Parts: sequence; structure tokens; C-alpha cells
Amino acid sequence: MNCVQEWPEPIVRVQSLADSGLNSIPDRYVKPVTERPEVEPITIDGVDIPLIDLAGLFSSDLDVVQVTKAKVAEACQEWGFFQAINHGVEPGLMDQARQAWREFFHLPMERKQKYANTPCTYEGYGSRLGVEKGAVLDWSDYYFLHFLPPPLKDFNKWPDQPPNHREIMDEYLKELVTLSGRLMKVLSSNLGLEENYLQNAFGGADVGACLRSNFYPKCPQPDLTLGLSSHSDPGGMTILLPDNNVPGLQVRKDNKWITVKPAPHAFIVNMGDQIQWTGQQYELARPDPVRPASPPPSRLPHLARPAQSLPFEPPFLQGPPSPPPPPPRAGSGLPHLARLARIVDQPYWLVLSNARYKSVEHRVIVNPNLERVSLAFFYNPRGDLLIEPAKELVTPENPAMYPSMTFNEYRLYIRLKGPRGKSQVESLRSPR
Repeated sequence: MNCVQEWPEPIVRVQSLADSGLNSIPDRYVKPVTERPEVEPITIDGVDIPLIDLAGLFSSDLDVVQVTKAKVAEACQEWGFFQAINHGVEPGLMDQARQAWREFFHLPMERKQKYANTPCTYEGYGSRLGVEKGAVLDWSDYYFLHFLPPPLKDFNKWPDQPPNHREIMDEYLKELVTLSGRLMKVLSSNLGLEENYLQNAFGGADVGACLRSNFYPKCPQPDLTLGLSSHSDPGGMTILLPDNNVPGLQVRKDNKWITVKPAPHAFIVNMGDQIQWTGQQYELARPDPVRPASPPPSRLPHLARPAQSLPFEPPFLQGPPSPPPPPPRAGSGLPHLARLARIVDQPYWLVLSNARYKSVEHRVIVNPNLERVSLAFFYNPRGDLLIEPAKELVTPENPAMYPSMTFNEYRLYIRLKGPRGKSQVESLRSPR
């Protein structure tokens, strides 16, 4: 698949349209009726993505640590999203990073234009995703930059204004790489794997990391368009710093679009397509009448594989519920889920299933009166890493669910087409 060097049409900056004082949006931004947002976004009382205090991961109380991990597992399974507080990144640095990008987007247009991007790498100042001529566009501008691996990091492609912008972003992105590494360990242990397993599967120290700063100008007809169309993220994991005043992110849950209400100085974390494809986890399920015993595997393949179940009843869930479970072995995601089952006093047992961390559809709505700025950090597999099914699990009866391809190939496939819900992922599914 070849890299496209030029956009199919002249680029129009959405911010310029908004600043012109127009009363209606151009037809290029009007979404089909089925894709338009609700006039009144759904904000059901008490319904939101889970809010998780990550301070529990560093507690000296092992039960608190394990329950916190269990909350992350449940959020990734049920929502594919969660908000994280007490994550280790200084609130002041978060505010500085967001403000630096807000100031950049308010620079004179000629200053920003020198960083104009192309569809080949998307790096720089942009205003559209996808290269289809005549496509309906989103109501947003953005800036995309690389951070990891080091050969892709080029300060000359980072804005030099406002002052200290590069230094602020370098410090901020280092902190997010550290946070991502911590979360990858939690995701691994929740799968019953050694805590460095997923990190190593993504390329070890050679992972990819990049940032897309989003600017959503005020819009005179927010009911007709979107700041960012429905999509799932193609990479591994996304850590979003939302606007501190204006909500806009919507997550699809049970065929409803739920508007996320950002908590102060929280990050919004979501799973990407690569985690969905490669992840396996232990999910809580009610027991079947018949459960053939089978010991848990000592190692679990990390790559995508055909769906299957290996039902078993772990020893620490057998017998009367009164004795406490044994201490967890290093790297195991099983005991803390067992302990959680005892805490809530439910007769759950554990089923091994494929790809149950969800990469969920989400989109962004816009506001008629207020602009919005957000920073999306993407933690990805190494670009040339081949994503393929575990060979020992592929048989004529259970063929591979998806074709083998590198992450760079998959990302280019997504970039050429632009955001289209989950249809692009499903279009790659092998026929069964």
C-alpha cells in the first residue's frame, strides 16, 4: 500500500471558517442524517465511563492493589474506556501542555501554515483525515507529531511557538510514556501474564508513541456535524487529556452515545484495535452446570487468535467460600479476580476468552459557543511488528480471524480511508 503524498483537494482550515462569522456550515461538513449527533447529547445521571483512582496500584495493601487492577480489567472489558485520577502526572504539567497547544492554535495562520502536513505521515498541522476526494469532513483542525521511536522524533517538526512549547511537550510526553508502561503492566497481569509481557509484545523499548492535539472551533450548526467522526483507535492504547471546561467526547455503549464528563485533572484511557486483537483476559461469568476441570495455561499467546474458551474452575474458587484465597503469584491476573468475586459474594467463575479488551467506537461533538482543545497520546506497537495469529492456535477448523500485517500497514490502511466506525476493522476479518 503506497503512501499518498498530497491531499486530494485544497485544505481549508476549520478555524478560519469559524472565525469568519458564518451562520451555516459548508456542505462539506454536513454529516448524513444517520451520523448526526443528538440535539441534546445523552448524559444519563450516573452513567459514565468508570472513574478509577490509580493510587490504589501503589498501595501497601495488597487487597487494594488487586481490587484496583480488577477495576481496570472490568472497565476495559465493559467499556473499553476509563478515567484515571492520581495517575502520577503533575496537574500543573497537564495544564501547561493543554495551554501551550491552545496558544499555538491561536497563532496567526501564516505562522501555523509552515507546519502544514501531508497524508503520507500526517505529521504537522492538519485539517482532514483520509484522502477520499469529496469526502464529508470533520469540524476540527489538529497537529500530529512523533515522540517514539527516537529516530522519528524531530524537534524541527514541533512548533517553536509559544515559547518553551517544545520543552513543555517533551517533559509531558516522557511522563505519558512512563504512565503507559505502568498501565501495560496492569493489562498484562490482568491477563494472567508476566507484567512485561504485552510491553515486550509491542516491541519492548522500541514501541511507537505519538501525539495528536485537537482543536475544535465553535460551530454554528453543531447538530449537523461532528468534530471527529465515529471510529476506534488503530493503535494499542490512547491516553486523552480532555478540555478542562468543554465536554465533547462521546463513547458508544449499548447503541447509545454517552457524553463523557471529564473529572478534574483526569486522563481518559481507552483500548485500541491492537489491544482488542491481541488481548485475552479472564472475564467474570456465572457458572455453568457442567464445568470440565482444566488447569490454567502457564503462558498465554499474546497475538490475535480464533475465539475459543477453556473453561476451568481454579483451585482457589473450589470448596466453601470462607477460607481466604492464597497469595497471588507474580504476574497472575487470577487471584485478584477471585478475591473480587468473594468480596461481592457472587458465584462467579473464570473463563478464558479471546480479545475481550474492547476497542470501542467513539466520536467528538462540537459546541456552538465554545472552542475545545484536547491532547490524544497514542501508545502503539513497533511499526514493523507483524501482527498475526498465534500459529499453534490456527487450524483448518479455527482459521485466523484477521490477516497478518504490520502495524504500519494497518495504520496506513486506516489513514487512507479516514474514520469509519468499526467497519474498517471488520472489513479485514477473514471469511469463516
